Amino acid sequence: MPRPLPPPSTPPVPLAELLARTDLGLRQLAGPREGVALHWVHTSEMADPVPYLLGGEMLLTAGVHLAEVTGGVSAVDAYLDGYAARTVAAGAAALGFGIAPVHQTVPPALVAACDRHGLPLVEVPAGTPFTAVESAVWQAVTQARHRELTRLSEAQRALAAAAARPEPATAVLRALARHVHGWTALLTGDGAVRGAAGPPPCAAVRAAAGRLAQVVGDGGPSSATDTLPGASLSAYALTGRGHGPQALALAVAAEAHDRPAHTIAGVAAVLLSLITGPAAEPGPAAAGHCAALVRLLLGGHPDEVAPLLGPQRWSVVRAERRRDTTEPAAALAAALGTPLLDPGPDPAAAQGAAPAVRALVPAEREITAQPGWTLGVSAPVPLTELPAADRHAATALRRALATRAALVRHRSPGPHGITALVAPDDARRHAQALLSPLDGAPQLRLTLHHWLSLHGSWDRTATALGIHRNTVRQRVARLAGLLDTDLDDPDVRMELWFALRALDRDTPPN
Repeated sequence: MPRPLPPPSTPPVPLAELLARTDLGLRQLAGPREGVALHWVHTSEMADPVPYLLGGEMLLTAGVHLAEVTGGVSAVDAYLDGYAARTVAAGAAALGFGIAPVHQTVPPALVAACDRHGLPLVEVPAGTPFTAVESAVWQAVTQARHRELTRLSEAQRALAAAAARPEPATAVLRALARHVHGWTALLTGDGAVRGAAGPPPCAAVRAAAGRLAQVVGDGGPSSATDTLPGASLSAYALTGRGHGPQALALAVAAEAHDRPAHTIAGVAAVLLSLITGPAAEPGPAAAGHCAALVRLLLGGHPDEVAPLLGPQRWSVVRAERRRDTTEPAAALAAALGTPLLDPGPDPAAAQGAAPAVRALVPAEREITAQPGWTLGVSAPVPLTELPAADRHAATALRRALATRAALVRHRSPGPHGITALVAPDDARRHAQALLSPLDGAPQLRLTLHHWLSLHGSWDRTATALGIHRNTVRQRVARLAGLLDTDLDDPDVRMELWFALRALDRDTPPN
């Protein structure tokens, strides 16, 4: 059996949509005709294409591999039965069989085998090239993705507008119910309903929602899901309400397999965390936060607003999406339990680069690895040290990417570390003199930092910087020339690392 793979990130395309296109002339001959969804297309003439299938695709073949079968009609029938069974086991959504140039008709034994194994079989006529089928699927995927993004954008705007209305929690629940086409509710840890919107669910869904609210309210995961016949159920812990019966959770019951509904619910969970959390309650803390925000917007320095925010410490989280996820930054914020998140630039304007995602998480909250994300986490720091913590989180993220770890934490040196033996001003002057040949060459300095931190690994440094390993070799060779030193000498490496760390606080986040 092939190894399990993550669910496809592309939106599904109904097979019926392809069959309805008269320009393709496709005709279904066998297998189920309802509820068949495609995510992509793969063409193969191999006798066993299973190792090359991801699941969810339409497998296209002209039957060239049938010519390799010997032993008469019974052998061909047995081969086709096994071929259909393997294709189903690999997770393929449908099989497309091309007419001509090898076969004039679809083999009847293949039709029977597909019916036996529940594999939709589609006849591709001679005048329809496989590339036309593939192009049609990708056009449909693109259109479906556009519809998803439009729906998400409209839902986010509606939720933001609802949060600004009187009784914002109720307004957000109503807007969420409209956009997920289901039931939404605020539940306490013991299952009591604090507010609800949308069509009331059946007793089974209501009971399951109460169980999920208890799971996320007992200090467990920040979100939990369940699937019932015809419905997908999610619950999200709302920050600031403690644990147990005092906890508050958002419960959402939507149609099964509605992926955008989960994303929209994540955005609503962040808004409701803000609305229902302690900062939304009147009192000295809320007044201090508002005053701090006003002073920052008017040009105040963090040193001046720190007293208004109290002694709280924060961890900075830098995050990058993995290729197997389309979760929005708002869902990550809900999982981390913080509304303080910067999603970075618009991905469409990032020119192919993964946009930076940054979050501030209160020091008392535990930060764990999140599915679909790679995280770099700073040590907890007071407000005045957040710029340095941001740089440390960025370094930790690059190490996580280079080592393919889900989460890497930056560890600050202890009070008895070697850096404590040298006065900061003396260390800074020595570092500036030692690294002065690299002034005006930030790429070389950044390469040196990562190369040393990754123990001289060419491959990991290349991964962390997003460049080719030969480029790393060229830069390190140039560094050795500019610094006029032997970078293979461990004493030299130690001194350079000490210098780079001494300049850490003077280096802006990147």
